[in-house]
Amino acid sequence: MEKARPVAVFDIDGTLFRSSLLIELVDELVRREIFPKEARNSYKDAREDWQNRKGEYGPFIQKVVLAFGKYAKGIPYGDVADVAGEIIEAKRDHVYRYTRDLLDEVKKSGHYLLAISHSPKFIVDGFAYELGFDKSYGTFYDTGASNRFTGEIVDEHLIMNKASILKRAIEKENLATAGALGVGDTESDISMLTMVETPIAFNPNRLLYRHAKKHDWKIVVERKDVIYEI
Repeated sequence: MEKARPVAVFDIDGTLFRSSLLIELVDELVRREIFPKEARNSYKDAREDWQNRKGEYGPFIQKVVLAFGKYAKGIPYGDVADVAGEIIEAKRDHVYRYTRDLLDEVKKSGHYLLAISHSPKFIVDGFAYELGFDKSYGTFYDTGASNRFTGEIVDEHLIMNKASILKRAIEKENLATAGALGVGDTESDISMLTMVETPIAFNPNRLLYRHAKKHDWKIVVERKDVIYEI
C-alpha cells in the first residue's frame, strides 16, 4: 500500500485570499445587475458595522450567505459561474504573503494540499486549482434539473463542520495526520485545526485567538508588509 501523505489543510477566505470569495461574487453580481441592489442592501448595515468595528464579521458574512441563497434562486448556473471565473482570473494573486509562502513550502515537502471553505464550491474549486491544491471543498448550492439555482444547499450540515470534511478527505485520499498542518482565521476552523499536528491561527478573530492561546497553538499576524508571531 502506498505510504500515506501528510495533509496540509487551509481555509480560504481571510486565510489565503485577502477577502471573501462569496462577498466578491455577490458584489459583482449586483454590479452587473444579475442580482438586484436589494441583495447588497441586505448586508450593507452589517458590513458597515464590521468595517467600523461596531459589529462582528460572523453576522455580516451570514447575511451575505443568505443574500446569495435568496437572489441566486432561478438564475442559470452558467451566468453565475462565468462571473466567478472572471473574479478568479482577476484576483487569484490577491493572497497573503505568509500563507502563500507556506503553501509553496508544504507543496515542496510533499504534503497533500486540501482547501475547505464555506464559499460556494464552484468558485472555491477554481481558486484552489489556480493555487495548486490537490482537493477542495466548498458549499454546494443545488441547481436542480433545469441547471438553475434552487436556493438550497446540499448537505449543509457536512460543509459547516470542517472536521467532518477533513476526516472524510483523510479516509478517502489515504492521508496522514502525523506531520499534518492546518491554517484558519475564525472559530469555524477550530474543529479542523484540532485534528492536525501543527495548527496555525492566522490573523485570528477573537474567538479563535482565545482558543489558540489556551491550547498553545501558533498564532501568526500579517499586517501590511510585516509578519510576526504572537
